[in-house]
Amino acid sequence: MQPVVQQNAVVARIASIDLMRGIIMLIMAIDHVRDFTSPFPYDPTDLSQASAGLFLTRWITHFCAPTFMFLAGTSAFLYARNTGVDRAGLQRFLVTRGLWLVFLEVSWNSFMWRFAFDGIQLQVLWALGWAMVWLALMLYLPLRGIVAVALILVFGHNLFDGIHPQDFGGEHTVAGWAWAIVHEPLDAHTASGFEILAFYPLVPWIGVMSLGYAFGQVLQQPALQRARFMHWTGLSMIALFLLLRLTNFYGDQMLWQSNPRGALYTALDVLDVSKYPPSLQYLLMTLGLVLLLLPSLESARGRFAQAISVFGRVPMFFYLLHVPLIHGIGVIGQLALYGKVTNTLRDHPALPDSYEPSLLRMYAVWLLVVLLLYPLCRWYADYKRRHKEQWWLSYL
Repeated sequence: MQPVVQQNAVVARIASIDLMRGIIMLIMAIDHVRDFTSPFPYDPTDLSQASAGLFLTRWITHFCAPTFMFLAGTSAFLYARNTGVDRAGLQRFLVTRGLWLVFLEVSWNSFMWRFAFDGIQLQVLWALGWAMVWLALMLYLPLRGIVAVALILVFGHNLFDGIHPQDFGGEHTVAGWAWAIVHEPLDAHTASGFEILAFYPLVPWIGVMSLGYAFGQVLQQPALQRARFMHWTGLSMIALFLLLRLTNFYGDQMLWQSNPRGALYTALDVLDVSKYPPSLQYLLMTLGLVLLLLPSLESARGRFAQAISVFGRVPMFFYLLHVPLIHGIGVIGQLALYGKVTNTLRDHPALPDSYEPSLLRMYAVWLLVVLLLYPLCRWYADYKRRHKEQWWLSYL
């Protein structure tokens, strides 16, 4: 009976990860639908103007990048366990897949975000790719060494918040550009006007993926033991977040303060932490709640959970398709309503005078996107399940 119990435990663990990834992918699409179909003329986290609904619509998407990065590391651990590859084999896989993701970011994904070749967007695939290359190097260390280096990166990177590319001569110098790529967002233009946007500085994302890899070891434990670990670790992270946040002591460049709009907006200000670059407080808040939620997903059953898990089984496939679909819907909508297309990704887009942003419209388009992509994702998930022998499926 023991082998059967262990097999069921493994299935439950993988199912919970698929379900969590599916939830995250669907939440991520909310933010991108807003970008293309219902942009607001101000930052959704600007609590001097944004409504509570708009702020929370943006805030919930903060959980996507950390969870995606963390579980990508966990997937690397599970890949080695399930395929039986040795360290060298896993390193080769991580390096090749990581460089493939970087290539997809600067080619397919950059074009689909812009529908033009006038710049590149170095976003989550960029960070994921280089984090995989970094993890391949970290595999030379024992697991405790990997965790130690990762914790130093995650907890220590805010010590350098006072250093900026200008201290190295600006973003147009090699040293300034390198610092921006590593530690803070970059928005630069070449002499010809070609734009380089780097929203995901590599530190501490590379640390987050390494911690996710180590988390794979936790998933090897019996159900009660791993649930206890996730419960107490998640609570500890939330408690540390609140301590650092409420005292404004360390871990985020944006300090919270009392909001003149009232207690609700003051509470929201506490949650308004920095994603670009991801602060320590941001990572504690997001990953802490994810760890608290994961144990409950192990027992999730039913058609609804299965449907969401479909997206979690093919996250990269979903990611590569959802941007052109959403962007295309936005273009069609603008042409139909206004007879012209406006770039909605700028801070203050020059939208027509008759334009009005709408969260209701945004969620309606989001639902349409989910319904359109579900059959494609289900087909691809089934294809991957039936053709596990095809090596290239691990790269998409």
